[in-house]
Amino acid sequence: MNIFSRTVLLTLSFGLAAPALAQETEDHSNLTVGLGVAAIPSYEGSDDYRIIPAPQLRGKVHDFAFWTRGPALYIDAIPNRDDSGVDFQFGPVVGARFDRTSRKAIKDDAVAALGKLDTAIEVGGFAGIGKTGIITSAYDNLSARVAVTKDIGGAHESYIITPAIEYFTPLSIKSFVGIGVSADYVGKKYGNYYFDVTPAQALASGLPAYDRAGAKSGFRKVSANFTGGYSLSGDIRRGWTLFALGGYSRMLGRYADSPVVAIAGSKDQWIGALGVGYTF
Repeated sequence: MNIFSRTVLLTLSFGLAAPALAQETEDHSNLTVGLGVAAIPSYEGSDDYRIIPAPQLRGKVHDFAFWTRGPALYIDAIPNRDDSGVDFQFGPVVGARFDRTSRKAIKDDAVAALGKLDTAIEVGGFAGIGKTGIITSAYDNLSARVAVTKDIGGAHESYIITPAIEYFTPLSIKSFVGIGVSADYVGKKYGNYYFDVTPAQALASGLPAYDRAGAKSGFRKVSANFTGGYSLSGDIRRGWTLFALGGYSRMLGRYADSPVVAIAGSKDQWIGALGVGYTF
């Protein structure tokens, strides 16, 4: 899917999927650990940016895959043992959302004056299907996935549905590229918690009062990202690899019209990241 939802690191996958795509068929376990830095909006809808560390993890244990998307962990409970290259995916997701949980991280004084929000603990599941060896080579991969999570931490107390499509292909044994597109559909309470402005908040911040974002559920944003990697070890299946990611999101509808976005921020959201990973 596509982390990138506003869970601190958004959808910073750093391309950690790519080394796994080229693993030889007899490999049943592997681990890739990544660490980098990312430039992201200071809150969802902001036009100010901040630099944060971006750790990532991806692996497979006896054909059961797992990976992180920002501070969310996905575990595929269906082992990938199909020689045809088809990978059915189904399993749990657990993560956290730290949007506007620290006033120090918000550079806009008006948005900071709206008050600090609570951390959301989002739990749910995902289902999808992938196919290896589909377009450019025997090792490229196209996958589609839908994740559904709900906050159980007492923050927005709503749900998020994230459909995503991703494509990765190795350019050689040393490099790969990937592209992904996704969207976020959220419940009414989500819009109310993050995008509505109460009369009291309007008085404190100087922003106009706004109550439309929580009027009903809807698509909050659409996103696209591009990932590339180059092996320092001469083989993307093992050793050290450099990663780069660039992404763009467009806030939509009532969420984009919120003063938090339309006045204090921007509908256009960008991210950039650089990192290094090691595949064991």
